[in-house]
Amino acid sequence: MTNRNTFYNQDCIQGCEKNIPDSSVDLIITDPPYGIRGDQLHKHYNRDEGYVLDGYIEIPESEYGEFSRQWINQAERILKPGGAAYILSGYTNLFHILAALRNTHLQEVNHIIWKYNFGVYTRKKFVSSHYHILHYVKPGAPRTFNTYCRYGPQEKDNEGGSRNYQDREDVWWINKEYKPGQRKNKNELPLELLQKIILYSSNEGDLVCDLFLGSFSTARAAIGLGRYATGFEKSGEVYEHHAEEIRQVEFGEMLADLRRPEVQLPENQGKPWSAEEKQLLRSRFQDLANRENSKQEIITALMGEFGRGKFSIQKMLKHLEI
Repeated sequence: MTNRNTFYNQDCIQGCEKNIPDSSVDLIITDPPYGIRGDQLHKHYNRDEGYVLDGYIEIPESEYGEFSRQWINQAERILKPGGAAYILSGYTNLFHILAALRNTHLQEVNHIIWKYNFGVYTRKKFVSSHYHILHYVKPGAPRTFNTYCRYGPQEKDNEGGSRNYQDREDVWWINKEYKPGQRKNKNELPLELLQKIILYSSNEGDLVCDLFLGSFSTARAAIGLGRYATGFEKSGEVYEHHAEEIRQVEFGEMLADLRRPEVQLPENQGKPWSAEEKQLLRSRFQDLANRENSKQEIITALMGEFGRGKFSIQKMLKHLEI
């Protein structure tokens, strides 16, 4: 127990049933066991396991489907309506995860591809260097999605592209973190990836759960970003090592170092169009077009006049068949 953050050295299926109330968690981020003889992964990654903690608990391939069904049912139960779940998976057992999700009421939002910088070593096939991130939401309430938490709508890159749009595309290029000479878990999620998920899909003071804590990296990111954290780790050795570390993380300590987005939302962003506005939009478009302005120049002018974003103007012009 650390402040309001509670972690359990238990199996997550029985542990959830016993300890986590229905509809009590705002966000789930979890990376379940591989189901591919994870204790032998060093042979494929061609790496020294000398600093990797013992205690990794694998799930036999023959049990993976039922195992996935049980823990995903618990995830659905504990998630609040409107809450999101992000589940990481390799491709080998992805079909088990998807089958389990389809047997719930959770709704798919995105199927994200995380492309990382160092894949599995191969000679006779293409290198596997990505994970799947399944983004689902529990229906029953509006979902949390902080569209401008990292980049504002007007922010551009050096080539004039929207940084917000790029950041919200469903292919993420994020490098894994390497910790030479440090004690670590077999597979740790990078802070950049966790921060991105937490900022988009939760708010300060929310509760974030990881059903497979492993390195406690999800908990560390959540607490550092001013959220509370809970979760489960079955391995006693792994739990004891990281439970001590997590006590040193100060609530909200990462917030001061976050990049602040430049958010200047249009005055009427998200408001419905009135009949009068639609009529005026048609009239103003024709007026500006008669002055031989380009369509881009017209849209830019209309954005200022109507206090709306580019896509809102374009969508309404299309609706009005202009």
